[in-house]
Amino acid sequence: MGAVIAVGVVGLAILLGSFLVATFNRLVRLRNRTEEAWSGIDVQLTRRFDLIPNLVEVVKQYAAHEAATLENVTMARAAMQTAQGPAAKGAADEQLNGALRQLLAVAENYPELKAAAGFLQLQGDLTRIEEDISFARRYYNAVVEDLNTLIQSFPSLLVARPLGFRRAEFFKAEADAVVAPEVEFEG
Repeated sequence: MGAVIAVGVVGLAILLGSFLVATFNRLVRLRNRTEEAWSGIDVQLTRRFDLIPNLVEVVKQYAAHEAATLENVTMARAAMQTAQGPAAKGAADEQLNGALRQLLAVAENYPELKAAAGFLQLQGDLTRIEEDISFARRYYNAVVEDLNTLIQSFPSLLVARPLGFRRAEFFKAEADAVVAPEVEFEG
């Protein structure tokens, strides 16, 4: 009888150990995927961040008296640069999107600007980057949801909490980011 109990205890210990190892490895894998997904967002935000001064400069050439709009874009860009973490970056991103939307609306009032090759190129680049940011945000938030669900679910929370796994922040941004207006040429 004692041998059966000993075998049962050993079997239970092996099962428990296997569960702990598998859960820990899954948590680590999701944490690493979350960090990798965040780096994808950061790359796209940096691409857009680097594009904005050129866009402002081109608009300034054609619409210099729109100083308030240009200043709003510059201030929003600076806020984006200093934001730390997904939640703060998401809020700064919304502010920047609003400023860029306003800048592109101003451009609609200047036919010479709308037709300028440099502006059209920058506008196209901005649209592509916004699509890339949207894709990266969706991927990141999906991975964060997987990680957060695992951390909060029983029985994995018995492993996650004692080992220091914490919920990750979602990157919240406007559903419809900057979409460059279509430019039509007559003739």
